[in-house]
Amino acid sequence: MVATNNAAGGKDPWGGRVGGAGKREGMAGKTGPNDPGGLGPREKVRQLQRRLWAGAKRAPGRRFHALYDQIWRDDILREAWERVRRNRGAAGVDSQSIRDVEQSGVESFLEDLGDELRTGEYRPSLVRRRYVPKADGRKRPLGIPTVRDRVAQMAAKLVLEPVFEAGFLPVSYGFRPKRSATMALEVLRKLGAKGGHHVLDVDIRDYFGSIDHEKLLKLVARRVSDRRVLKLLRKWLEAGVMEEGTVSQTVAGTPQGGVISPLLSNIYLHVLDVLWTRHSAPLGTLVRYADDFVVMCRTTRDCERAEERIRTILGRLGLELHPDKTRRVELFDGKEGFDFLGCHLHKRLSGKLWEQKRQRLYFLQRWPSRRSMQRVRQRVKELTPRSRCHADIREVIADLNPVLRGWGNYFRTGNAARRFNQLDSYVWRRLRALRVGRKGRHLRPGETDRWTSEYFQNFGLHRLRGTVRYPERPFWQQETA
Repeated sequence: MVATNNAAGGKDPWGGRVGGAGKREGMAGKTGPNDPGGLGPREKVRQLQRRLWAGAKRAPGRRFHALYDQIWRDDILREAWERVRRNRGAAGVDSQSIRDVEQSGVESFLEDLGDELRTGEYRPSLVRRRYVPKADGRKRPLGIPTVRDRVAQMAAKLVLEPVFEAGFLPVSYGFRPKRSATMALEVLRKLGAKGGHHVLDVDIRDYFGSIDHEKLLKLVARRVSDRRVLKLLRKWLEAGVMEEGTVSQTVAGTPQGGVISPLLSNIYLHVLDVLWTRHSAPLGTLVRYADDFVVMCRTTRDCERAEERIRTILGRLGLELHPDKTRRVELFDGKEGFDFLGCHLHKRLSGKLWEQKRQRLYFLQRWPSRRSMQRVRQRVKELTPRSRCHADIREVIADLNPVLRGWGNYFRTGNAARRFNQLDSYVWRRLRALRVGRKGRHLRPGETDRWTSEYFQNFGLHRLRGTVRYPERPFWQQETA
């Protein structure tokens, strides 16, 4: 069970103790310098975040008025740069890449950015728009700010996130410290085992392109009274977009790809979290990851009423449900399933309980969705083209392993054993085809027999089979343990 409020002595999302909120220090209340001596830059940033979080947690109605000066602090900008550098990413409209900044000098880059922020001369550049393919064949617009703007946005995120994180509710899991997609999926699994037979699978039509700027800034202003911060956010929201040399102005929405966008998205949909928790929680449990969310209900009627209530709340935000993608799903006895966060969730009969006790109990299981399988196969295919048949097999495997490990680590907490075996077989067939291509017409009869999966594993190939791990024991085993 997730606690809605941190108890005294518990940890905040940045590793501090909630009990420490009783000490009025720094940004949390005490006057005096905010730059503690004897600490490294990263620890100074974390200490500031802990103080902001503690102050916001103690006083839910407090509005913070002195945040802008924290954004251009040297340690904040340094930490922002490190995070942007680790995330890599493409260059913006100015064609300046991460490597270009490193070659020209990081210190001068951060010093210039800090001066612009401090003096109020900072102006964001246009956002470069590119498109990435979606699973349904359409394309999703992606906004790519310049490296300079990404660092500035990350610095603002480092300062603003603790203030809002203190008020976010447990129903939200996306892009938050110490919360994850696996946690959201586990909540659904447990609810499905205890009477959750109906799901409202929600899709918001063009969410990132429909966010109302004025409503968003009013929501931010509920906790931030610093006009310079609000002005800075408005600049990013209204920065123009360049697409194939054509510039267009943005009057609504936040660019997908902007560093600050996930936080702003959570602030906007926090209204949904609050209104649902206060007034509609008896209808079902809301589980939200950014703009992707579901409501798990016990009855058909509750699911129908949940859809009506969600539609009303989103309407107040200027949003609407996608009529073709929003649907009600009946999970009872494995009738239907749904996709969520890359997984397909479906109820399955427990064979073990049926064999041992003749009980027909269905439990919500999850495994990689069809789209997730297609995407990872496509990525494996891209890394193993026929043109690489003469490459060192160890180099090919070195390119494959990060993909397999990352994909496997995400899905291994579900019921993915069968899908893992399928992907292992697919990878083996691709690598064996490279060996066959290398031999060409010199391939001897029976020579392919030695190119088994173990053969490639001896070269270091990561194997998915046997890596499934469950976060917790099933609840019926916990009760009898």
